[in-house]
Amino acid sequence: MAEEVILLDFWPSPFGMRARIALREKGVEFDMREEDLSNKSPLLLKMNPVHKKIPVLIHNGKPVCESLLIVQYIDETWGHESPLLPSNPYERARVRFWADYADKKVARTVFLSMGEVQEAVKKEYIECLKVLEGELGDKAYFGGERFGYADLSLIPFYSWLDALGKLADSSIVEECPKLAAWAKRCMQRESVAKSLPDQHKLYDYIIESRKELQAK
Repeated sequence: MAEEVILLDFWPSPFGMRARIALREKGVEFDMREEDLSNKSPLLLKMNPVHKKIPVLIHNGKPVCESLLIVQYIDETWGHESPLLPSNPYERARVRFWADYADKKVARTVFLSMGEVQEAVKKEYIECLKVLEGELGDKAYFGGERFGYADLSLIPFYSWLDALGKLADSSIVEECPKLAAWAKRCMQRESVAKSLPDQHKLYDYIIESRKELQAK
């Protein structure tokens, strides 16, 4: 009996991108169902009745919610020969720390930048990038030489930070060249290239979303 794998998602969501990348890294076929967040589907409300948010992975009728939990579920369920999380407990804790940093700090920076970009916000944005670049150092990826959990957790936000940087008259390539080189390496992976949206399309979406937020 064939497995049924459904992903309830919204194309610009960096959290949904994580699930897409993880599934493609593992070679899992899935049915991506685009949600209208202003008119959520009965399936989304049924499968995530607590938060009513995307992404939701539905595996043979059973839902898994929250993007990092989804990625860990995917890692434990498929493709054990190519794990996303390291086997060493310390290294596993370390990459989880940076995934958590993405949720608590990077996502906050993105949210703040969606409003009027003031100097304080721009400063926080640059500081956030500098912290990431400091951790990356001379490594190819955040976990070392292999693309893994921390990279997968962070790369979806790069598209947003790059677009928001243009609005704030700031360049990631100039501010953080090593981070920009890391992003380029990630983008060369098929799983990432297929999962991240067109940069121009995302930029236009961000412009429209900012106008709506600032009009409220």
